[in-house]
Amino acid sequence: MELSLAFIGWFFTLTSAGALVLGAALIAMLATAGDLQRRYLAYSIWNDLVLAAIWVLGLAGGIGVIRLQPWGRYLLELFCWALIVLLPLSAATRLYALRQPDSGQPPVNWLGAIGGITLILIPAIAICAATIVTLRSPEAMKAFS
Repeated sequence: MELSLAFIGWFFTLTSAGALVLGAALIAMLATAGDLQRRYLAYSIWNDLVLAAIWVLGLAGGIGVIRLQPWGRYLLELFCWALIVLLPLSAATRLYALRQPDSGQPPVNWLGAIGGITLILIPAIAICAATIVTLRSPEAMKAFS
């Protein structure tokens, strides 16, 4: 399945920009919240910075694909590979966190948890895989040269 380069460029540009704006808004809310939230923000700052760098990579790659710049193709492919690796790791971490015994909590709805993760994971990996296939196609190579 090949996608159009215009769709790929705009999709990843807008998605990455949205993720960066949402992340900045969440960080701003945590920074202005109570002491516990500010401590959490200080604890996770390196994770947040790396995540922001990955989304900036997607934003730059999307803009490069829109402009048909050769570097945009490489950046966007790198971003897609990063997502393909990080999404299953994040899902596994969340499922592992649910497994941890926590007294006083109702039992975990495993079917709902796995269904929710699958609802996000499968389409995201599929669009990343389709993007990589499209960016490596002969038509795309010709468009970028």
